[in-house]
Amino acid sequence: MADPKGFMKYTRELPDPREVDERVNDYKELYQEFPKEKTRQQASRCMDCGVPFCHSGCPLGNIIPEFNDAVYQEDWELAFRILSSTNNFPEFTGRICPAPCETACVLGINQPPVAIEHIEKSIAEVAYEKGYLRPKPPISRTGKKVAVVGSGPAGLAAAAQLNKAGHTVVVMERNDRIGGLLRYGIPDFKLEKWVVERRVRLMEAEGIRFKTNANVGENVPVSELLDNYDAVVLCGGSTIPRDLPLAGRSLSGIHFAMEFLEQNNRRVSGDPIAEQESIMATGKHVVVIGGGDTGADCVGTSNRHKAESVTQIELLAKPPEQRDPLSWPNWPMILRTSTSHMEGCQREWALMTERFIDDGFGNIKAIETVDLEWGKDEETGRYSFKKIPGSEKEWPCDLLLIAAGFLHPQKEGMLEQLGLALDQRGNIQATNYQTSVEKVFAAGDMRRGQSLVVWAISEGREAAKAVDEYLMGQSSLEGKDDSFLLAETMS
Repeated sequence: MADPKGFMKYTRELPDPREVDERVNDYKELYQEFPKEKTRQQASRCMDCGVPFCHSGCPLGNIIPEFNDAVYQEDWELAFRILSSTNNFPEFTGRICPAPCETACVLGINQPPVAIEHIEKSIAEVAYEKGYLRPKPPISRTGKKVAVVGSGPAGLAAAAQLNKAGHTVVVMERNDRIGGLLRYGIPDFKLEKWVVERRVRLMEAEGIRFKTNANVGENVPVSELLDNYDAVVLCGGSTIPRDLPLAGRSLSGIHFAMEFLEQNNRRVSGDPIAEQESIMATGKHVVVIGGGDTGADCVGTSNRHKAESVTQIELLAKPPEQRDPLSWPNWPMILRTSTSHMEGCQREWALMTERFIDDGFGNIKAIETVDLEWGKDEETGRYSFKKIPGSEKEWPCDLLLIAAGFLHPQKEGMLEQLGLALDQRGNIQATNYQTSVEKVFAAGDMRRGQSLVVWAISEGREAAKAVDEYLMGQSSLEGKDDSFLLAETMS
């Protein structure tokens, strides 16, 4: 603990976002530069707790107090070594992770928590700047070949770890660019795509091969994977969206959130979009159904399209603005206002959509909702709702975006052809990441269900360790359970 009084001398401070009037006119990163000295001050707020609950809050088991101390000491190379020992892509998580580590921070019990996410991003960027982060191909190869299907965060993490172990890794992506959710699901104003491309180039230099337009189960036969590779890791994500099968669902102007976001990401990358297929919010009354991060991304994108109005509605009741102290160190249910909401959005809670209203020409012109009253059953502890009679209301809507989450991976094609066992939710069933087909493993949302990018990276790392053990009988790859041992060896 470099500065025992750091948490008393400084309060939490983060980079300021660019002014709204500026940032809604582009898709550049939101935040302004932040001096390294201020980042050092933020690192000094870490109390190096006897029991660092931030470890348990982080799905990767990041060794947070140690890299905070290294940043305070201005030993950025050591900070990077510590961080990269558990996290393959800190430049991603430092930008888009909701930071469950911060909600578990001991300082957060009675003060704003340590700015862990910002410190993580800063370490990664200094590592690129100083050359600490450079290609490191394995010294020798094992002679084993592994196919990784899907190039999202889970697939990239699995590929990086398996390559580190010396296996020959080929990543197959059905789209025409690498990155999966990072490339197509997250808007550039949160994660500019040069950040993804920079990492992919580094992975290529380390010997990983990437194949785009490779849709396993369609233009790539499943037999090719089983016959030509010693192991296969499925990291395709949870891609089937939850629908709202209400009256008027077939009207023009109703889209799933990912249709809207993926198309816009392609547009920003310079890909041509056919005019008849273009989904634009310009001049429209936009309604987003769903209150999560994907819904907020739709809000920010609609604002950049110059929508006439943006309304986001949520089925659940409005959460409190302050966390319940008893919720620590768990993830608290509190009101979260993103930079997209700050750019302009009407937010409504405890509303259920009843139907979509036709303009008479097959287009949506409004939605009808009803207010809900939520209550808790004292015996079971479960929450339920009832509709409030007479509370029906129409909202003008020219573009409706459904951001209600995802159900499970696509079953048609690859999964059906492999004959994999699925769990009750329709995800791939796996024991220690190994599926019902011996040499086939699964990781990420495809296995655990819709989750966070940081969980996907963790899943990819852990699956890679399981594959390495399967191929070699043992593994030298680090897992989350090794984080405290790593901390000791690096201190």
